[in-house]
Amino acid sequence: MVREQYTTSTQGTNIERPEKHYVYNIGIYGWRKRCLYLFVLLLIIILLVNFALTIWILKVMWFSPSGMGHLRVTSEGLRLEGESEFLYPLYAKEIRSREDDSLLLHSSQNVTVNARNLDGHVTGRLTVGPDAVETHGRHFQINSRDGKMLFSVNEKEVLVGTDKLRVTGPQGALFEHSVETPLVRAESSKQL
Repeated sequence: MVREQYTTSTQGTNIERPEKHYVYNIGIYGWRKRCLYLFVLLLIIILLVNFALTIWILKVMWFSPSGMGHLRVTSEGLRLEGESEFLYPLYAKEIRSREDDSLLLHSSQNVTVNARNLDGHVTGRLTVGPDAVETHGRHFQINSRDGKMLFSVNEKEVLVGTDKLRVTGPQGALFEHSVETPLVRAESSKQL
């Protein structure tokens, strides 16, 4: 055994025990402490700036629980109130206007509506340009309000579904091949 551990003093002797001078400092001191405080201060500043920018973005973009700006999220889909500009293509299943208003599409070049199949390939196209209206597809049909076919075009034939076909041009009608009809009639004051 180590003798220093069991040093005792008897009465009358003044033997002083050795004192231990070991002081353990717990914590961070000096330049490390200053760097830690600086780091915490920077984090607080970044947190406040991010919070302020988030509030600013929410205010500028008019975010609300029902949507953003004029765009509202409803149970039926999205509702856009007012005018809007689309910079890129718009993909939608259905676009409707209000019941008491018409749907207006404006473009400086043209308006193109594409129909796509499940693979994403264009199967039909309607283009309204400044000089012409073009349609690309296998079949083109115009119906009346009650659903009756008025005009139909496909690769093989052109059908006119009205009771009467009237040609009002000054040159009349020109047919390059045979014509089959049960009745050809001119107006009462005109020659046939």
